Order: sequence, then structure tokens, then C-alpha cells
Amino acid sequence: MQHRTLGRQGLVVSAIGYGAMGTTFAYGPGDDTESIAAIRHAHDLGVTHFDTAELYGWGSGERLLGAALAPIRDEVTIATKFGFTDTYGQDSRPDHIRQVVDTSLRNLGTDSIDLLYQHVHDPQVPIEDVVGVMQEFVEAGKVRYLGLSNTDAENIRRANAVHPISVLQTEYSVFARESEELFPVVDELGIGLVAYSPLARGFLSGAVQPRSAYAEDDIRQWLEWWAPEHWDANTAVVAGLTELAEAKGISLSQLALAWILAQRDDIVPIPGSRSPRRVAENVAAAAVSFTPSELERITTLGHGVRGKRATG
Repeated sequence: MQHRTLGRQGLVVSAIGYGAMGTTFAYGPGDDTESIAAIRHAHDLGVTHFDTAELYGWGSGERLLGAALAPIRDEVTIATKFGFTDTYGQDSRPDHIRQVVDTSLRNLGTDSIDLLYQHVHDPQVPIEDVVGVMQEFVEAGKVRYLGLSNTDAENIRRANAVHPISVLQTEYSVFARESEELFPVVDELGIGLVAYSPLARGFLSGAVQPRSAYAEDDIRQWLEWWAPEHWDANTAVVAGLTELAEAKGISLSQLALAWILAQRDDIVPIPGSRSPRRVAENVAAAAVSFTPSELERITTLGHGVRGKRATG
């Protein structure tokens, strides 16, 4: 497994990480035993960076990840996030941050969090106050690096002026390229990137299905990419990408992940899967390379995507 440096503060992680949201949240019922096996298999294959959040099952996701990584805690980096209420509103009030981070430490069963994110911008709390509290945890030795997610260029600049920001986490994939407008500011400030939903919420997994195939509480019931008016255009994009992947002898998901890695040398995708087999498939994407013409073809196909990405 190759490694990449995120930010200027010394955070080094595997080129492909693991996103643990789907183990307990958003994608239907999970299986803890299967998820733990997938997480440990990811580590066996060289993955060293694992991402979760308070939001993912309101603690159950952190507890599952903490249990899975307990035997190898010193060999990995763990990221978690704060910033939501239990009704999915924003809450980054200082006292709430302190409460959530202390709870996350207990849930994860660790003395320190490697990377702490504000999960979503809270317009009611100045970002300077938010990062000031995050900095308290760094100074106390309970957090090593700071990150932001789901925010804008102004907040990134203001946050970084209080304490160095190592990572911006943003949705990024062939289907979701809106965050490229933030690349100039992260380049200027020396901030690394972590790409969540790199397989477009499953649209680029190789097993996409219409909304009717998913449970009523599955997140894809509300995502625009699955809307009936966008379905034909988006599955046509997938068909074109699949054809290219097959010509290279790789899977669609490997093509999607390798495309992200090819965009920048300081970006790390964090696909998630509850299947050890799919984890191995995702990790193998780190060895895939493209010719300039192949990258141009992927970009051209991506222009056919219809519907806006989710914003949280």
C-alpha cells in the first residue's frame, strides 16, 4: 500500500482509507460481525486510516470501529467528527463540542483521536470559536490533527488562522466534482483532502439499483442521482465507465477510486464496505494507473451526470 501525506503537520496515511459510515448508518441494516471482519481485512491489506463520526449511529459506529481496531490501535489513524444534533441540525457550540469529543474518546476506547473534524458548518457559531475548542483537545493531547468537512473557502481560511487545518473532507467522485472549487484554497494553505462517498453513494459500486430496490430508510431514496428523471442519464454514464473498466481488466469501483487518486497526490478516498471481498477490491485500486486519454474519457463521461450531490 502506498502512503500519502495530508497537510503540513505530519499526518501520513494509506492512499486508500476506510469509511465506516455504512456499518451502522444510512445504508440499511448492518451486521457487526461482518463489518468488523471487513475493517480488520482492510488493515491486513495495508489500510491505515479509518473514518467515523458521532452521527453514524449516535455512538454505535464509533464503538464498532473502536472494537474492530482495538488490537491494532497503534498501527492506524482514526478520524471522527462532531457537529450535528439528533434531529440532524447543526450544533458546534463549545460545550457541545467538549461533550461530544469526550464521548467519542470513550466510544472509540482510545486516549486520543488522530484526526478530529467539524462535520458540518454551524452558522450560529463563529468558526474561530469552534477551532479554539478543537485546539484545546490538541493541547491536552487528546487530538493530534484537525480537519473540516462540508464547509466553504472563507471558513477554511478563518479556521486555519486559529490553528493549522490538516485535512478538508469533502464529497468527491466522478459523479461529484463541485468541491474542485476549493482546491485553490487548500493548495494555498497546504491542506490535504479526504474524499468521502468516492463511489457516489454506491452508484459507482458496480451494483447500482433503482430506488425501489432499497429500504425505505435508505439514503438513496432521497438522493437526486436516483430520481426517475435522472436515472437513464446516470446509468448511461455508468455503462460507459464500465466499458472502459472492462477494457482495462478492472472493476468499475476500482476505476472510480483510481481516478480520484490520479487527480492529486494529496487526496485519499475512503470507500466503505461491509464485505471483506469488496474491501480487497477497493484496496487493489491503488495499483491502477491511467493514460491521459483514459482520464480524458472518464472526465467526458462524467459530464453526463445529472442531479446534484447531497450536501452533508
